[in-house]
Amino acid sequence: MTSPGALAPGRAARRRAARKAARRAALLLCAGVLGALALALLTGRLAARGTGELAVPAAGTTTVLRTVVVLALAVHLGELAGRRTAGPGPRPRDLSLYAALAGAAAAAGQILVHASVSDIDLATAYGTRDGRLLLLMANGFLASAACLALRRPLLAPLPLLLVVGAESLRAHPEQYTPLIGAALTFLHLPAAALWTGGLLYTLRVMWLRRAERSTALEALRRYARTAIWPLAVLAVTGTASTLRKLPLDVVFDSAYGRLMLAKTALVAGVCALALTARHRMRRGRLDAQLPARVELGLLVVVTVVSAVLTVVPDPHWVSTRLGIR
Repeated sequence: MTSPGALAPGRAARRRAARKAARRAALLLCAGVLGALALALLTGRLAARGTGELAVPAAGTTTVLRTVVVLALAVHLGELAGRRTAGPGPRPRDLSLYAALAGAAAAAGQILVHASVSDIDLATAYGTRDGRLLLLMANGFLASAACLALRRPLLAPLPLLLVVGAESLRAHPEQYTPLIGAALTFLHLPAAALWTGGLLYTLRVMWLRRAERSTALEALRRYARTAIWPLAVLAVTGTASTLRKLPLDVVFDSAYGRLMLAKTALVAGVCALALTARHRMRRGRLDAQLPARVELGLLVVVTVVSAVLTVVPDPHWVSTRLGIR
């Protein structure tokens, strides 16, 4: 039998490797947050240049907070789906509780931004439409966190329906067919979260199982088989939302149209990377995770661009102005 002393160096090495991986993950997270902040602050301004559209107050801050909300949903829903598709073997530590708390903080932060931009106190802000919806989102995340803390993980996704519903209504405050837009977003948002969060969880599983190529690739195969459904929902709802909200005559003359073109190009790149990863996976190559990692990075950029789309002016104003001319 192997003595406990002989196992100690192995445990120490694993602990050092775990600490090193944790530090690297923290650095990557900080870099990602700073990159998202810079992208959020610059993208809307660049897209609106030369369009004559007025800048939306606190657009950058709102974009960052909305991005956190969507990513929190992605981590939570991705882990829920990932536990079912990961198959046998070691699994990464759950991040859903931290994601739910971050989502609640981001929703509460948007209430503060709303009160500041509107020059009203918090009590008045809570009584507005946006304030009520944001409070509902914050409470939904907190209820989800409570379910996780009480070891009721199967109940945790239910309060997130409130978050998705409230965010869907907030993303479509326009006067024309707002309920149709909200219904499309109610389907679009969870699908995007499942695609992004499911891929994140799968890559974390693959990292833990990297010593066994077949086991690691099996986790990617299981994810790939289910990812087709969120992709199909995203394609249908995304196309319908774009045709509903973006007049064709201002595709190049409005911030919304330019951002939508950028988002379409990014999604095309994501799909190409997904196909590359699937091709390598079918050939049994463990480096299939490399294009999948880039795919995940692009999905985060797509999330930021999507958040910017919710804070740029309605493109119908530009279309009306051009029609008057």
